[in-house]
Amino acid sequence: MRIALTIDNGPENTVTPRVLEELDRRGIKATFFVVGERLLTPEHRALARAARDAGHLIGNHTYTHGTPFGLLKNPQDAIDEIARTAELLGDLAGDELLFRPSTQGGPMDARTFNPAAVKYLTEGGYTCVLWNNLPEDWIDPQGWPERAAQTCRSLGDETSVLVVHDILPEAMLKLGSFLDEMLTRGATFVQEFPDSCVPIRRGQPTALLDEISARPL
Repeated sequence: MRIALTIDNGPENTVTPRVLEELDRRGIKATFFVVGERLLTPEHRALARAARDAGHLIGNHTYTHGTPFGLLKNPQDAIDEIARTAELLGDLAGDELLFRPSTQGGPMDARTFNPAAVKYLTEGGYTCVLWNNLPEDWIDPQGWPERAAQTCRSLGDETSVLVVHDILPEAMLKLGSFLDEMLTRGATFVQEFPDSCVPIRRGQPTALLDEISARPL
């Protein structure tokens, strides 16, 4: 069982330090997809740097985590959402530029991307990372670990790209026990993402992209 743990929407002063502590205690490396506007404060930027310095990957999760790109009235706004965050990330981003779109908890479908965003991401050499394990920790901060574990088991040999959020104090209180359970079950935590969750890899579109773009490119 392989798990790519991804942590979205932070950093947050009251939550991210605990998440980093739990990961460090177990020697687990994760990927943090940060919201650009949160990096405007020195405290939040310092947390993102602490995560990077601890060996975690830092990805771009749009500037506002707002409207899915395929629903934007002005498609060019998608470029602004990506570019502003990229500028704020600066050297926090690794050699492989990682991006995750916002679906605001909705499904991954034709609303996820638009042609302007796809063009910008492919020309910029980005790797776009989606997910296959979304236990909705924002809805059920107590029960999400059980659903996450069940999905991990159901995926079998396929890497589980798990999404949780480091802006939810109650949910992240369960992170340590979840990690311990998965380790006990023999899980390996990785920072690589399966093709089934990557519509663009290092600027190259994959077949998955056709299913989640607002209209033909």
